[in-house]
Amino acid sequence: MKSMFRRTAALAAVLGGALMLQACLVGAVVGTGAAVVGGAAKATGAVVGAGVDAVTTSDEETRARREREQRDHEREQRRCEQRQREGRDC
Repeated sequence: MKSMFRRTAALAAVLGGALMLQACLVGAVVGTGAAVVGGAAKATGAVVGAGVDAVTTSDEETRARREREQRDHEREQRRCEQRQREGRDC
């Protein structure tokens, strides 16, 4: 009985802490919590689902970061061209 209480308390702590994590980590934490409490079949499904969520979010974040970096690079190129037209170095 004590072990079940500890597991439930640990799950509650993990889920409470998950609210403060980034979106890409929440799925992994919830999946891990389900793996601790749930049975083997449920745990496997939860972990796989959380992994898919984490990868999807990560891909979206990566795409957004690359687009932001591309815009920054293009902006810097325009500034450099403007400086060169004015006879200054980049």
